[in-house]
Amino acid sequence: MLLDRINSPADLRGLSYSQLDALAAEIRSFVVDAVDSSSAGGHLGSNLGAVELTLAGHRVFESPRDILLWDTGHQAYVHKILTGRREIFDTLRQEGGLSGYPSRAESPHDWVENSHASTIVSYAHGLATAMDRNEITDRRIVAVIGDGSLTGGMAYEGLNNLGNTGANAIIILNDNGRSYAPTASRLGDSLARIRLDPRYLRNKARFEKLLREVPILGDRLERGFEATLAGVRDYFEPPAFFEDLGIRYTGPFDGHDVEGLESALRDAHEYDGPIVVHVLTQKGRGHAPAENDPIKHMHDPGSVQPEHSAAAFAEALIKEAETRPEIVAITAAMPDSTGLLPFAERFPDRVFDVGIAEQHAVTSAAGMAMGGLRPVFAVYSTFLSRAFDQVNLDVGLHEQPVIFCLDRAGITGSDGPSHHGVLDLVLFTKVPNMTVLAPSSYEEIGVMLHDALDISDGPVLLRWPKALPSVSSQDQIGSGLRGRKARAGSDLCILAVGKMVESALAAAETLAADGIEATVWDVRCVKPVDPAMIADAIEHPLVLTVEDGYRQGGAGSLISTEITDACAETDAPRVEILGVPTSYIDHANAGDILARLGLDADGVAASARRALALRSSSLS
Repeated sequence: MLLDRINSPADLRGLSYSQLDALAAEIRSFVVDAVDSSSAGGHLGSNLGAVELTLAGHRVFESPRDILLWDTGHQAYVHKILTGRREIFDTLRQEGGLSGYPSRAESPHDWVENSHASTIVSYAHGLATAMDRNEITDRRIVAVIGDGSLTGGMAYEGLNNLGNTGANAIIILNDNGRSYAPTASRLGDSLARIRLDPRYLRNKARFEKLLREVPILGDRLERGFEATLAGVRDYFEPPAFFEDLGIRYTGPFDGHDVEGLESALRDAHEYDGPIVVHVLTQKGRGHAPAENDPIKHMHDPGSVQPEHSAAAFAEALIKEAETRPEIVAITAAMPDSTGLLPFAERFPDRVFDVGIAEQHAVTSAAGMAMGGLRPVFAVYSTFLSRAFDQVNLDVGLHEQPVIFCLDRAGITGSDGPSHHGVLDLVLFTKVPNMTVLAPSSYEEIGVMLHDALDISDGPVLLRWPKALPSVSSQDQIGSGLRGRKARAGSDLCILAVGKMVESALAAAETLAADGIEATVWDVRCVKPVDPAMIADAIEHPLVLTVEDGYRQGGAGSLISTEITDACAETDAPRVEILGVPTSYIDHANAGDILARLGLDADGVAASARRALALRSSSLS
């Protein structure tokens, strides 16, 4: 196999184009097998579409001397394979193995490790600026961004500054018409490739020089020539958007033609200034199940399963919308993963996909609420943190009843540090009039959504992990803004948030076997804290709070303050806050991570024993 001979980008340069076509087929087969066989899954469709683009990029540019940057990293698997990581690719997204995204710790070929979209143009601008300031002229900055990521506002901010400063960077626009779902954008129509051709540029410059030298009329003729070019461009090439920003545009090119791509990239390499190379690719190319997937083209092979929290959300939202015509749903390019597809099928005119634009989504939701609608924004926990300012000032300050439904809250596992939903309890409990709810079961999601819709004087946030257990009886479901006492005991009180209720109850059973009786509360409403729950907690000598978000500044901190305030005239119980340390946590199985952090049943029980022992020693 040709692939067995490729250990670095330099190994590509001696191959013929027929060999490159064969290599592309081998790479696709390799990626499909790797993702299919991995228990941790992976991003498939986007990588299958970027094979030839990556081959051409690594043949034209000399990484890592030339800096290749990948927005989100959803299309970087081929880059990893070509840069010496093929033999360990079977460890993809597994603990101690390859990251699912570019990783600076893995390779000098990786510069940026993030999975939050629309950032790479700004990185490119910064690196190009640094090269210019340091008078480095023999390195090129090349950033690959998908059309989905180009729906994010930060991408436009980066483009604006590239054009304004004239920074020397090449932006490859990988246009497959998708993000997770079909791209919510009209940008990307065809422009003529001839305007990049060096012969065209030389002749244009020569003609302009001749016009300027015409006595008296030179300046007018030159301006007329430019006006004519602009008029022709705008007539035949409507998307003059990039050039209006001061960035040259070329394309679109066939993203599966290595030879044509190389020619385009070599021309771009010679251009002095910022340039966008527009490439058309097919997401999921070469793998029939991905090509035939109408929604995500197997962006990630997983889908919303019946036991997933997103399924519970979908059921509940449809039920509520049947009797509340004011409900509308918003997604930031992820209708499938957040569970909104069933809602969209039932109410196609009541769902809005704004693209990868979380800030816009939040402020747009505020406007919808001001106009009498009840917007529900379904989004991953990690992605809402990108729009904190909008949540705080555009929604919270205006007391608008927007509902934020956060999937993938807490430790998420194989997607790594950029995807763990560990900031939401820290950030959004600080919005003054925000109500924060945390369901502990599949059934609680529907109950809490119903209760959230009854709140009209401010925003509500619901946060849940990818999967929650189902309950067996009605008494395991709470209501309103109250906590639920799940177990009674006298030795300590455990206040658990969301998913952690299951661990807390299991820990209490373990402690009971040792003669230690624990009260367990399902906190349910993180903010405002239930005063009845606090009143019960302070009757115990020890209180443990347990959450799957950052320990500092999260739910436990809020509860601890409430306990202290409630005990202003009496001795407060000892409070131990269990949660995630403030650090970046690598990819691994979510359950294994929680166990290492002491947030599984054994860990909670061990913390309880330690805290009881410390209290006993302090009293003796």
